[in-house]
Amino acid sequence: MAIITSVDVIDGFCVRLTFADGISKTVDLAQYLRGDIFDSIRKNPSDFQQVFVDEELGTIAWPNGADIDPDVLRDDLIPA
Repeated sequence: MAIITSVDVIDGFCVRLTFADGISKTVDLAQYLRGDIFDSIRKNPSDFQQVFVDEELGTIAWPNGADIDPDVLRDDLIPA
């Protein structure tokens, strides 16, 4: 299981993720921001920029409760 330890917003929907195993990568999250829970995150850059690492889940999340599976982000999987 992948564990994210840090996230930095780069530009637009791109973030730089660092994983517990030391791997860092830039990910464009646009393809993952689907569904009602991501509406405000897609539409308001200030909402998107509130992304943080949820240490309990080991992934990135937003204050509204949205999160993305860290394995999906680590392995560039196609969102469901």
